[in-house]
Amino acid sequence: FSSPVGQNLTFMRFAIFGDIHANLHALQAVLADAQEQSCTHHACMGDIVGYNAYPKECLDIIRELDCPVVKGNHDELASLEGPIEGLNPLAELSLKWTRAQLPEEDREWLRNLRMQRQVRDFTIVHATLDTPQNWAYIMTQLDAAASFSYQHTNLCFVGHTHTPKAYVRDEGVRTEPLDVLSILKKNKYLINVGSVGQSRDGDSRSAYCIFDTDTNEVTLRRVPYDISAAQKGIIEAGLPSKLATRLVTGR
Repeated sequence: FSSPVGQNLTFMRFAIFGDIHANLHALQAVLADAQEQSCTHHACMGDIVGYNAYPKECLDIIRELDCPVVKGNHDELASLEGPIEGLNPLAELSLKWTRAQLPEEDREWLRNLRMQRQVRDFTIVHATLDTPQNWAYIMTQLDAAASFSYQHTNLCFVGHTHTPKAYVRDEGVRTEPLDVLSILKKNKYLINVGSVGQSRDGDSRSAYCIFDTDTNEVTLRRVPYDISAAQKGIIEAGLPSKLATRLVTGR
C-alpha cells in the first residue's frame, strides 16, 4: 500500500520508522498498524539489520516497500568487509553473523543508501545532520542545536538512539512531549521516531511515528509484537541470549 513519494496527493500519512534491527515480528506489527492507521506512504530511518535474527527478511520487506530509506551505522558495517570497530561486543558479534546471512546484492543495496534525504518537505537522517557519517547521537538539546544548524526543512526525523523524543527550535532549543505534536511553520522540529526492533526507553513495544500532512501533526505510535517469537529466532540463530532478554525490558 506504499505509493511512490513525489506523487501529487493532497493528503499523505507517512509511517516513519527506523532501527528495525532485523526484528521481523516487530516490523510486521508496525506495518500492520500503519495500514490500520490509514498510512499512505513510508520512510525508513535506517538500521534495518543488526542485533536480531531476520536481516534478510526485513531487507526484503523494506526493498519491496520501495520507500525512501537512509543508511544506518549497522547497515553500513553489514555491507562492508574488514574489521568491525567502535561497537560493543554484542553488536560486533551480531554484525559478523549478519554479514554471513546477506547475499552480495543486499549488501550492495545497503552500501548505496544515502546518508540523508529530503522527502516531500521534510528531511530524514539516521544520526545527525551536521556529521551524519560519524554516527553521533542526539541525546541533549545541545546535540540537537548542532543538527538544527544544518536543517533546511521545517521538520526532520532521526533515529539511532532508539528513544522517541522531540526537539523544537524557536527562540532556543527545547524538548516537547511527542504523543501528538503540532508542527508550526515558525519553528523547526527534530523528531526521533524511536525503534521498531529494539526499544531502549523502558517500553518493550515497537515505536514509530505518523506524520499527517493534512493536519500537520506528528503522532507517536507504540505497537506490541510477538517478543517470544523474536527471542526464539535469536536463540535458534546462535546469537547471544542477552539480545533476546533485553527485548522484554526495552533497554
